[in-house]
Amino acid sequence: MKNAPIHKLIPLTLIAILLATSAIFAQSKSAKIDALIQQYVANRQFNGAVLVAEKGQVIFKKGYGMANIEWNIPNAPDTKFRLGSITKQFTAMLIMQLVEKGKLKLAGKITDYLPDYPRVTGDKITIHHLLTHTSGIPNYTNVPKFFETMSRDPYTPEAFTKKFADLPLDFEPGAKFSYSNSGYFLLGVIIEKVTGKSYAELLKANILTPAQLADTGYDLFSPILPKRASGYEKERGNYVNAPYLDMSIPYAAGSLYSTVEDLYRWDQALYTDKLLSAASKATMFTPFLGSYEEGFGYAYGWIVGKAKVGERKDSLLLIAHGGGINGFNTLISRAPQDKQLVVLLSNAGRAPLDAMCKNVLRILYDQPVQTPKKPVTDLLRQSVMTESVATTRQKFGVWKADKGYSVNEGELNNLGYEFMRDGKLPESIAVFTLNAEAFPTSYNVYDSRGEAQMKAGNKVAAIQDYKKSVEINPKNADGFAMLKELGESVEAPKQVIATVDTATLASYVGTYQLAPSFSIAITREGDKLYGQATGQGRLELFAESKTKFFLKVVDAQITFATNEKGEVEQLILHQNGRDMPGKRVH
Repeated sequence: MKNAPIHKLIPLTLIAILLATSAIFAQSKSAKIDALIQQYVANRQFNGAVLVAEKGQVIFKKGYGMANIEWNIPNAPDTKFRLGSITKQFTAMLIMQLVEKGKLKLAGKITDYLPDYPRVTGDKITIHHLLTHTSGIPNYTNVPKFFETMSRDPYTPEAFTKKFADLPLDFEPGAKFSYSNSGYFLLGVIIEKVTGKSYAELLKANILTPAQLADTGYDLFSPILPKRASGYEKERGNYVNAPYLDMSIPYAAGSLYSTVEDLYRWDQALYTDKLLSAASKATMFTPFLGSYEEGFGYAYGWIVGKAKVGERKDSLLLIAHGGGINGFNTLISRAPQDKQLVVLLSNAGRAPLDAMCKNVLRILYDQPVQTPKKPVTDLLRQSVMTESVATTRQKFGVWKADKGYSVNEGELNNLGYEFMRDGKLPESIAVFTLNAEAFPTSYNVYDSRGEAQMKAGNKVAAIQDYKKSVEINPKNADGFAMLKELGESVEAPKQVIATVDTATLASYVGTYQLAPSFSIAITREGDKLYGQATGQGRLELFAESKTKFFLKVVDAQITFATNEKGEVEQLILHQNGRDMPGKRVH
């Protein structure tokens, strides 16, 4: 055999070098991700499985800690975890598939599909409202003593619907965003009603089988499910078995299980038209009213918005959702522009998944990682229980100054409530006091301490805390309600309404597009201005000034902007810390 010409060998050599270089960089990022997660594990903040994909390809997957602590069985990439509210994106997909087939309408009312549902509310709540958590239906998991009285018993979907169907609405449909598992539970009932199939059957036929998600399904308690993780929670600093929850309760709002590997396959399927058309996916991923974090809005089963990653100038579009269910905490985060994916599944209760995800994204985009800090709560718990208040305060000051420790308002607040639930009110008040000293501008720390003071019978102190809370946040309606209960006649401040001439109001009339499938129509009746967002009811706008208006039923404002000719060309919706411009289309 003759030797190959040298000019034919060079391209092959270059290809080999490029492949080797690419592998080195991939290994480098993989090693960095592993080292990062190991720090969270060492801090006892994470126990679960992780998968990371870069540009559509898996570069890292690994299990950490135990799938079963009692049997010393480790977690792995194919361990099955309960997903909690990540289930909602699968339910939204089923709904959109039925919309494409003409079996459902996004503007359709609950009573169009469930004629036995109470008409007083069901006649005005749409599928869109249910998908976007804007229905006003109370969240059944917030019902007093829900976990003690209902969560352990099996129900049929129809029977459990009656537990919340007759409750009064928290607000008029479309008026605002309020996360509600009840809405997604109803979507499951509607899916079964219009198809004649069970939710689990339709899920398997329409999503799991076509997307080849063999390790995903409805997590019923009785079937033998290989490699299913046990759920744990932290109690007083130690792991305990999570309380039992009958999985007929979360249903279409939170009853699925999956693996990090299957969620990668789910992510990849969403880049194709295998499950849903591009147009319908665009609708599904369009954010509507505000969500948990500033800059993000809730779409259909997904939280969508832009976030800064490290020191990058451009914000990154993220499509994500988390989940929390007895013993499990989950997160899937997609960056579709670059086909990046981060999946974090925990079976040891709450974990700092948002911070972990942000750090992984920093690694993917070659940004400096923020070193994970040890939570101060375990140390504080021990000190409060065994040492004097003065000693605890002194130690807390040292921990707070130490950059290796994390002093988090929410975690401290949870510790205070832990003591309160145990009936240890002096300890609870001590923790809330340290939280107030660490975060003096937060209204919630005073609100929480006020509750503890009230339970302890310290009426004067409770009144002082609630007054401080509403002083910082005049929109804290609960604070004003508690002051009234304590006998204090403190009125919530009223917004001053300005007068705007009818000619100016008429100039604002039109339709303004904020996203491809989301617009706000502005109309006028005499000296009153109204706004109606896509799929929502019409709401009156009240003038704060000549160009800025506010809504009374939801914390949102609208500003009208003109061009150089004085023509109104756009409005800006201000809500949940976001400024969302909408171009006037007619």
